[in-house]
Amino acid sequence: MIIGVLKEIKNGESRVIMTPTEVGEIIAEGHKVFIQKQAGANAGFEDEEYIEAGAEIKKDIQEIYTESDMIVKVKEIEPIEYGLIKEGQMIFTCIHPAANREEVDALIERKAIAFTAEDTHRFGSPNCEVAGKLGVLMGVYHLLSINGGRGQLICGIGGAPSANVLILGAGIVGKGATQIAASLGAGVILMDINIGVLRQCEEIFPKNVRTMFSNQQNIKKILSDVDLVINCVKWPKHRKDSLITKDMLKLMKKGSVIVDVSADVGGAIETYKPTTHENPTYVVNDVVHYGVDNIPGAAPHTTSIAYAASVFSHIRSIANNGIIEACRRDGYLRRSLTVYKGVLTHEETSVIQDRAWTTPEEVLGLIDCDDLDYVAKATNTVAKKK
Repeated sequence: MIIGVLKEIKNGESRVIMTPTEVGEIIAEGHKVFIQKQAGANAGFEDEEYIEAGAEIKKDIQEIYTESDMIVKVKEIEPIEYGLIKEGQMIFTCIHPAANREEVDALIERKAIAFTAEDTHRFGSPNCEVAGKLGVLMGVYHLLSINGGRGQLICGIGGAPSANVLILGAGIVGKGATQIAASLGAGVILMDINIGVLRQCEEIFPKNVRTMFSNQQNIKKILSDVDLVINCVKWPKHRKDSLITKDMLKLMKKGSVIVDVSADVGGAIETYKPTTHENPTYVVNDVVHYGVDNIPGAAPHTTSIAYAASVFSHIRSIANNGIIEACRRDGYLRRSLTVYKGVLTHEETSVIQDRAWTTPEEVLGLIDCDDLDYVAKATNTVAKKK
């Protein structure tokens, strides 16, 4: 199989989905890898390293699409790529399909076989861990008055208290954020709806971390004392409410900061809108909002190493076993199948975009298979079959 690795073109994005390590591994198994020129350079992986691993360097995106059986990248398929997709071409990337109707239209129209990488992680994505940890550091930075904040230092000093940080969600993202905020000396309140997870957090984090059940009433009670909010909740896209509304910002101190790591328009933070690394913040009701939707892109070397290793098993399995067998063996890969040769196969996208869909098991002919790897759905949305 010929695998094409693209250079990211999203604004502020420098990660790469395969480092020279993974390239060398899959080439040793008999496959070819084409690397777009300078695809890994901004993450610290030069073309010479890929060549040494056995890859071929291609000058542009068109060459990669024309000559590759499978396209792999980190972020969404951009509009300039739509017309380059070949019928039956395999694509593995973070599509975020439910929020990107035009992208899904293009993948269906081009009859691609596309997997959305964010649904493939059996143990959670390294991107999530990086986003949580780096999101806190960005919040700490923007709390300083020179960056628009209220001039609050995250840690205490003699005679002055530390900042108070509210972290919403105690999953991989929230735990990463809590680890950094607590280690910097902040007073942390960690909220979640799972009492078992909160008990675990009480055991693993230091005493400057307190836990609290997550709901809007509890948030209102403490919001006036909070300097920094880190939202790590992946809000269900079919819900129309929010955890923190625009009116609730009036409870917050002038110059306090909200970092929405989950980056959901219409999500847990009502006033969220996407921003870029170049212009990362905006102000609503005197509260600074940090809205960058690809936070891990600011640490591409570290993130690429961990992320490439985490998704490589899927890329390798598709290359060695083919689509059907790879999906039979791994339910996380199967649930990530988004479109298959003109058919939508992603349930959440069906719900959010009101489209007809077919299950991955049906399109792959695996309905009567006795030894499928069954896993939980990626979201709690339930689609009606049409």
